[in-house]
Amino acid sequence: MAIKDSAQDGGSRRARWIGTPRRGVTEWLFSLPLYPLTLGGRTPRALRMVPPDLWSGDREKGSRIVGGRFPFAGRNLAVSGFDALPPELSGPARDFLHGFVWLRDLRACGGEDAAPRARALVDGWLTHYGHWRTGAWAPHVVAERLIAWLSHFRFLTGDAEAAFTARLLGSMAAQTRHLRRTVRRRAPNARSLRALKGLCYAALTLPGFERHFEPTMRALEQEIARQVWPDGGHIERCPAIQADVLGDCLDLRALLLAGDQDVPDWLQGAIDRMPPLLRALRHGDGCLALFNGGNEGERERLDALFAQARARGKPLSSAPHTGFHRLAAGRAVAIVDAGPPPPPGADRTAHAGTLSFEFSVGRERIVVNCGAHPEAEAQWLNALRATAAHSTLVVDDVNSADLLKDGGLGRRPADVSTGRREFDGSLLIEASHDGYRRPFGLIHRRAVFLAADGEDVRGEDELNGPGGRTFAIRFHLHPRIQASLLTEGTGVLLRTAAGHGWKFRTDGGTVSLEDSVYLGDGTPRRSRQILVSGRLDGHGALVKWRLNRA
Repeated sequence: MAIKDSAQDGGSRRARWIGTPRRGVTEWLFSLPLYPLTLGGRTPRALRMVPPDLWSGDREKGSRIVGGRFPFAGRNLAVSGFDALPPELSGPARDFLHGFVWLRDLRACGGEDAAPRARALVDGWLTHYGHWRTGAWAPHVVAERLIAWLSHFRFLTGDAEAAFTARLLGSMAAQTRHLRRTVRRRAPNARSLRALKGLCYAALTLPGFERHFEPTMRALEQEIARQVWPDGGHIERCPAIQADVLGDCLDLRALLLAGDQDVPDWLQGAIDRMPPLLRALRHGDGCLALFNGGNEGERERLDALFAQARARGKPLSSAPHTGFHRLAAGRAVAIVDAGPPPPPGADRTAHAGTLSFEFSVGRERIVVNCGAHPEAEAQWLNALRATAAHSTLVVDDVNSADLLKDGGLGRRPADVSTGRREFDGSLLIEASHDGYRRPFGLIHRRAVFLAADGEDVRGEDELNGPGGRTFAIRFHLHPRIQASLLTEGTGVLLRTAAGHGWKFRTDGGTVSLEDSVYLGDGTPRRSRQILVSGRLDGHGALVKWRLNRA
């Protein structure tokens, strides 16, 4: 694979969120033997109501879970119970297991074994993780678990013994008290919104927590205001995370309606704003573009989101706050990331992919970004976050933003400008970023043009300034695209799985084909990339390229 991990740890290392310096102290306090006593209080005898669950489970996945195999990120986790979780599990896999969102699949599975299996897993968790444990009691994981247990309360307790039901209710009350202590002062990202969502569920369903409803709603209003921008984009600038946040907002609306509460304008406004941009970030196959740590997602899940949101509008063509642009003509779609990276605190999954783009025709993706590995501790995590893993320009194998080892960005583009023009059905985006100004004194300018018939894509990549030695412009190809160099060495012939031919040509650099990797669904797949490279030598560069139907 020709992608290099060129992460730099230099640049500013500002705190990722306000509470970071105190995290070690608070976790030490939580781990003290006396801490569980501070979570005690009256145990509810029943729920005030069981919140609705809007989403369908997967019967096949549920059958696997009954057999001890949990489908996650394209593989099956062999887990018999919480008494012996495999030590090699990654952080994301542990979050998935401790979040219990998979109860939905067990419920969909049905049969005489599903509910007993669910109760046994919950009972095992209560035994081995009922007191604070690092990771398992992280705020967003606690919230996910509370929501899952509350939404599946009847499924879990239908014919259970009274002792199990009382134990379950007591644990939910204790976890809610802990969540209230840890949810404050979090970074503006989807995890902090999820934590508040969990508090809202508890306040409306658990007797004794009613007084926390109004403060939680005020906090949710503030959180949605700072996370969901006026153009409907989410602050983390990741299409997959935006889909999750829209799902959270829809869940909250359904919860409020079930609890005979008014749906506030700020919540309904977010639900109305988000779908048009989410539609803009879909390719013709119905799945999402790959920016800032997300994957394609599932078409059925996205269709369900739009159905629940009652969103029938057209996709946005441009998002002035979030910075994404969609060029659509004929059957072709180009999606361009022409916005600055997410701000500090919201950049946990951010990639150094400014001015990258993806291109598809019909249901076939042609030019893509590499995507992200679902297991956050995988050894190639930063390689996939690197600029080289995106269809854009790289200088001297240096990222356009510094990738910090613990997630987030250091140095990053500060000035990202863009302009859009439309004429006679053709579309043009012109954008620039200054991510290479500090290390090299260079500005990267990119123009992307899509002809009215959708069968001609043209672009220019220009570097202005004195620094740098070499440049490389990468066009990562979907695994289903076959590529071969033209005999004269100035271009590449592409063939799609459906048999359509496309020709890539360039002026201003040397063309080659190299190996790449694609993780659109989270599973690594071999692919190819077109590489246009050249020297700078203090004179900048101008490269013109064209991809048109052969």
